Amino acid sequence: MRNEPPDEAKAGGSEKFCFDNDRIIELLREQALDMRCSWISSGSGDDIWKDIDPVLWGMTHDPWNMMQSLSLERWRFLLADETFREKVLKLISQRDSDNKRITWFQQNHADKYLKCVAYFSMEYMLSKALPVYSGGLGNVAGDQLKAASDLGVPVVGVGLLYQRGYFRQVVDRDGEQLSLFPYNDPAQLPIVPVRNEHGELFRLAIDLPGYSIWLRAWKVQVGKVSLYLLDCNDILNAPVHRMITSDLYGGGPEIRLKQEMVLGIGGWRLLKALGFSPGVCHLNEGHAAFAIIERARDYMQETGLSFEAALAVTRAGNLFTTHTAVAAGFDRFSPSLIEQHMGWYCKDQLGIALNDFLSLGRENGNDPSESFNMAYLALRGSAAVNGVSKLHGEVSRQLFAPLFHKWPKEDIPVSYVTNGVHIPSWESEAADELWASVSGSERWEQETEMLGNQIRHATDPEVWKMRTIGRKELIEYARYRLSQQLAFSGASELVIQRVNHLFDPNVLTMVFARRFATYKRPNLLLHDINRLIRILTNTERPVQLIIAGKAHPDDLPGRELIKKWMHFIHMQDMHKHVIFLNDYDMVLTEYMVQGADVWINTPMRPWEACGTSGMKILANGGLNISVLDGWWEEAFTPEVGWAIGKDRQHCDDHADANELYSIIENEIAPAFYARNANGIPVGWVSKIRDSMAGLTAQYSANRAVREYTEQHYLNLAKSYTERSLHKGASGREMAHWQQELKKNWAKIKFIDVIINTHEQEHFFEAKLLLGGIDPSAITLEVFADGLGSGGPEQHQMTRKSKYDNDEIQIYSALVPAYRYSSDYTLRVIPCFPGASVPMEAAYIHWHR
Repeated sequence: MRNEPPDEAKAGGSEKFCFDNDRIIELLREQALDMRCSWISSGSGDDIWKDIDPVLWGMTHDPWNMMQSLSLERWRFLLADETFREKVLKLISQRDSDNKRITWFQQNHADKYLKCVAYFSMEYMLSKALPVYSGGLGNVAGDQLKAASDLGVPVVGVGLLYQRGYFRQVVDRDGEQLSLFPYNDPAQLPIVPVRNEHGELFRLAIDLPGYSIWLRAWKVQVGKVSLYLLDCNDILNAPVHRMITSDLYGGGPEIRLKQEMVLGIGGWRLLKALGFSPGVCHLNEGHAAFAIIERARDYMQETGLSFEAALAVTRAGNLFTTHTAVAAGFDRFSPSLIEQHMGWYCKDQLGIALNDFLSLGRENGNDPSESFNMAYLALRGSAAVNGVSKLHGEVSRQLFAPLFHKWPKEDIPVSYVTNGVHIPSWESEAADELWASVSGSERWEQETEMLGNQIRHATDPEVWKMRTIGRKELIEYARYRLSQQLAFSGASELVIQRVNHLFDPNVLTMVFARRFATYKRPNLLLHDINRLIRILTNTERPVQLIIAGKAHPDDLPGRELIKKWMHFIHMQDMHKHVIFLNDYDMVLTEYMVQGADVWINTPMRPWEACGTSGMKILANGGLNISVLDGWWEEAFTPEVGWAIGKDRQHCDDHADANELYSIIENEIAPAFYARNANGIPVGWVSKIRDSMAGLTAQYSANRAVREYTEQHYLNLAKSYTERSLHKGASGREMAHWQQELKKNWAKIKFIDVIINTHEQEHFFEAKLLLGGIDPSAITLEVFADGLGSGGPEQHQMTRKSKYDNDEIQIYSALVPAYRYSSDYTLRVIPCFPGASVPMEAAYIHWHR
């Protein structure tokens, strides 16, 4: 929403807003409903809300809640104070300037094909005020929307509004995790209902056999980006259907399937109903894969094409980002469940047989017992697929290898874009001031490649002051949070008062804050309890540890890991050295990443797809110690942090724990406490500066969104536009090509292959039986695996002439003879103008 001041309100070369109180209050409401107020560099106005009610602000960090809590009379009273009024007008002016600012996308790509990207995700972490997130996936989605706003990339988000969201955690005196599900009252959330042109509540329906599921829509403003959330809690629905969008990642397979139908099918219909025409559809995980199918169905209606032809056109504009590092993490549904809820859709809406639809989500389309895999559907319906770190790209190629049978690993079409975090959302005020002093206030809204050199100009005292402030604020908040926990659990007043003296702001403070799952190994530090106690209680170089994290309510082993930490704290009387903070949420995350000296990460390699929590500490001068997994595998050097297991290919709990202890005892603690005459740990600060300079910009959402834009969005939008020409005529031709390949590929056969070497060249000739496939539909190559770190060799063969049989073709090629001829073999692969192979045709036939 852009607020244009009248011309007469401008004077003296700067904008001066001359609004009456009611108009100011209206503009403040818009400000409070904009998630942009949650990140510092755009002028959050936190001091305004703190001035009004420090207690309420401290509990909620929610401008919209503050707006609703005050009467109109109270606001008029506050605005009568000239100083307060000037602060408010400055905040309004800041937002207006931000909305008018020429963005990176406008400067570099506004004249390209890309007009709209539809971004689908099951969860979004934008603010504590909007609890529709669980963890990492929502973190990535929320930070990418924020970065898209900063950069001006034309993105519109789609998600779900959960009545209860993800569970809230309480850990009782026995260490048992309890799950609470408070209700998300839409009236108290920073969202507005979507209404039609007549002002009526917007509704749309998903028809199922015998009934309809009615969907409501809500709008969230994220700076220049809009996010739309769908929910089923409508009075028109039966009670059982109103609960579909009750819990995030709750319920059984049937609820999950319906949620994903609402997200994908309902989400695409919502965008079309609101007038959006996305050229690119970006799936943040496979949960939203039904958007691919609905997009094709929508295109069928526009053009009259068959489903196969419509999918051939629309998939050119689809991108699938996978975050899963193990095959068990993919959502799967039984064939009977798909038939029950989507059989009607396949027959009546898509015009295809149920088994053809199921084949899109199966490795073997002819196996009636195989489950329907949403990640397989997402891949088969997209033109590009990426993992979220370099290592995860390699892992994903292995996970999807079954869909590319007999293709070399190097040819499996999965790339990577390493995740990044939205720095303005996670940097402290002290860090913001330090960065602004050397790089300016708009540093995260343009290209960031020069920021590393600029932060190196910060002096040792400036860097250390920032770290000292961050650590102090973390400890103060941890004390507050722990005292609240104890009060809620019925602890005595004396016990609660003691919390105010726990931890020392001058002591090395390490943090472990992750989801409590066995593969993340949150209890690696407990491997040798006596050694851990010795490290924590060292009188010369003490260490204090803050732990936080949730286990999924159904994850009993994960809950046991929490219980072991609680038992360690209580049984070993470690209260002065270790605290466990309940209900790991966005506010707690902010304090932790801003105050932690060292962030600990101990997953089993390579199960961490990327991991973004350790990225959040970079701008704040925190340092990482981590297993070489996810982003840290590509980021680590000895100058910027510490690595566990760098000499081991596989995780070993005993070896990893011992290495973790040794690094803390012999490297981390000594470096932290080695001070110069001014009390500054010069070596430690040098490491901080190297980390901030080398990693912060590289692992920011700014860089990630620019990569998505330039590596994927622009190309996909162009490809989709070209395939859409002439009502998708090329899609009809491509669908015919794919059908012919499917029908006849098994008939391809090598009749004869001749290999001769003459001086410096190998001569290859092959007689190939095509079995009814048109010669233009295939390519014959001479292929050899790469040497060393080099890529494979591929030499296209030339078709010479027909043999005495129309279906037999003769091909030949000359290849430089710097390798033995036995290193090479021949392969047949599909070929079609503009097609991505093997993405759109995963057939291959080898000579041997």
